[in-house]
Amino acid sequence: MPKRALVTFAVTLLFVVSFLTLQAFADSQVRIVRLSTVDGSVQIDRAVGEGFEKAMANLPITQGAKLRAEGEGRAEIEFEDRSTVRIVSRSAVDFPLLSLRDSGARATTVHVQEGTIYVTFAGKKDDEFAVSFGRETIHLTEPVHFRVEMNDTTAVLAVFKGDLTVEGPAGKVDVSKKQSVTFDLADSDRFKLSKNLAELPFDEWDKKQDQYHDAYLARNSSNISPYAYGMSDLNYYGNFFNLAGYGTLWQPYFIGAGWDPFMSGAWAWYPGSGYMWVSSYPWGWMPYRYGSWLFVPSYGWAWQPGSTWNSWGAMPVVRNAPPNFATPRPPAFNAPVRNTLMVNRGINAPAAGFSGSKVVLRTNSAGLGVPRGGIRNPAQVSQELTQRGSMTVHVQRPPAATPPRSASPVWVNPSSGQGYPPSGSASAPSGMAPVSSRPAASAPAPRSAGPSPRR
Repeated sequence: MPKRALVTFAVTLLFVVSFLTLQAFADSQVRIVRLSTVDGSVQIDRAVGEGFEKAMANLPITQGAKLRAEGEGRAEIEFEDRSTVRIVSRSAVDFPLLSLRDSGARATTVHVQEGTIYVTFAGKKDDEFAVSFGRETIHLTEPVHFRVEMNDTTAVLAVFKGDLTVEGPAGKVDVSKKQSVTFDLADSDRFKLSKNLAELPFDEWDKKQDQYHDAYLARNSSNISPYAYGMSDLNYYGNFFNLAGYGTLWQPYFIGAGWDPFMSGAWAWYPGSGYMWVSSYPWGWMPYRYGSWLFVPSYGWAWQPGSTWNSWGAMPVVRNAPPNFATPRPPAFNAPVRNTLMVNRGINAPAAGFSGSKVVLRTNSAGLGVPRGGIRNPAQVSQELTQRGSMTVHVQRPPAATPPRSASPVWVNPSSGQGYPPSGSASAPSGMAPVSSRPAASAPAPRSAGPSPRR
């Protein structure tokens, strides 16, 4: 066989094997849930053998993952049924169980290692959801909203809404709305039930996140998806609309000519799936795990949800791409590099600011730098931005947080995707560029900035 034909055959075989592996992984009983928000210094151990690294929003959380917040850091994890877990300053959790039962029920266990977490459980029927701390376990069956605060010698559980039962060495204790229970971890977990609860500094932040989801979850999208994770952000940061010949489509606000869905993100390696694309956009979960991205003449790029929801995709599906558009390709390392590899060919997110800060929005920012609920009417602001190209707006932000540690650089050849792991030097190998460099090819400008937001 000629050498050229042999190389072509090998590349084709590698692609087929990779595709089948990804499909088998997505169709298995492995679950992924969404790291939906990251503020300040938050680290994640994705259970890939690399230990803790800087976390970013939209990273998939899989079984065995660990998450911790340092300084004033905080983060939220969204589950399929709209349940959430939030961690705050100096807190850590892990996920020993994230799977599907043969019956189709979802099985989840969240373990509190230290610090303070908030749990909002939606109460999905037949699903198993447990939260453990120390030697105590809570098996959730009904909707409930509570907080766990844990240190070396004590743990305090406070219930904001609903009722739950805690089981441990000292027996069972029922805790109702506006009650709290304190466990003495140094004395066989003996507990004391109180008919009140103390307020903590992050209670208001947690409350505002719940209010955000309540306000935006069902807006304009009640029949789009059987899953809830990511839907609030789609409704806030963009617009669903119907287009003849295409059906239901979605586009983000704050975009114009020249924008494409892969201008800001990262490649993250996961066992069994290889590299997965992780979007940097605050809404960037569901459009990269389900459905497909397509280019619509006169409208630009839009996400088409489709009707297939029984499996998620590790790689985004791209349809009807314009000429010369380079579909994103995972890095072609000689051996798997398990660091998260950043890609940026768009506008950087504005730096974190204080509550009430001003932010300069630019066309094609697509929501980067805009906190949840930070702009009162994003649809109207998006229309004005399309006309002006840039504008200054007031946004409401969470308090400033400690910046995360910087990661070591990983170098990737923009034209081929070939890359090399760090070698202890910050200098690029010959012919290489940082991952954040502009690639050789990008999507041409669409003929318009996109459809007018429909309200």
